[in-house]
Amino acid sequence: MAQFILSQIIIYPVKSLAGISVNSWPVTEKGLQYDRKWMLIDPNRQFLSQRTLPTMALIKTELTSNNLILSAPGMEHLSIPLAPVDGEIIDSTIWHDQCNARSVSPEADQWLSDFLKRECRLVYQPDEIIRQVDPRYGQPADKVAFADGFPFLIISENSLAILNQQMQLSLPMTRFRPNLVISGCPGYAEDSWRKISVGAIDFRLPKPCSRCSVPAIDPETAQTGKEPLATLSRTRKWQNKVYFGQNALHDQCGLLTVGDAVQVKLTGANQPPL
Repeated sequence: MAQFILSQIIIYPVKSLAGISVNSWPVTEKGLQYDRKWMLIDPNRQFLSQRTLPTMALIKTELTSNNLILSAPGMEHLSIPLAPVDGEIIDSTIWHDQCNARSVSPEADQWLSDFLKRECRLVYQPDEIIRQVDPRYGQPADKVAFADGFPFLIISENSLAILNQQMQLSLPMTRFRPNLVISGCPGYAEDSWRKISVGAIDFRLPKPCSRCSVPAIDPETAQTGKEPLATLSRTRKWQNKVYFGQNALHDQCGLLTVGDAVQVKLTGANQPPL
């Protein structure tokens, strides 16, 4: 019997900026530690993403023991403390959610506004601020930072292999911004997973991930193309949305490490029903 393995862990400290691939990482009650703990907002306090600002893809992130470091072409590095102690509370909007956030610093706001050529502010979510997962898909204890809706996105390597074969391209997994990548399972096997364990942590997979325009943005150049959305529209479309990957919720905190065994505990009908 084939063994399913956790082959990549990727965190995205700032929503919609470049991610960081790690070998081992703690899981907190809100998901991977520091994942989507920061985000950019516009003057109307609405979140910003690559959907409207593709050049956000060019801002790289790095974590040290004490700081989040941002870098971008033509810019000096920006260092931000991992544990800020002040900042004003800002009522921010992510999709339909209103959630409190704290400002980081005028220097960070200026750095980002200068590079993106768009007025914006950097905010973070302190540990004590709670944003609950949509109760239609989660339990009362499920929490999330500034991810779109769920703390984890899971994709299998062979799902991307099938899609690349259909496109006759070799797009990297970074296009799809997963948190956990699984090897050893058939392509799109994750469509039927409802409960799995990765190492010592149990996950529920309540909802497939509908895809926006972000996978069409080349993370190295910020240029937008037709793929993979054109092929997904032909092969993975349901109720006028295209799907790739599965959103997931976790039942325990702990540590994930590349190489952890993945066990499928419960399966169901494919979601989406393709």
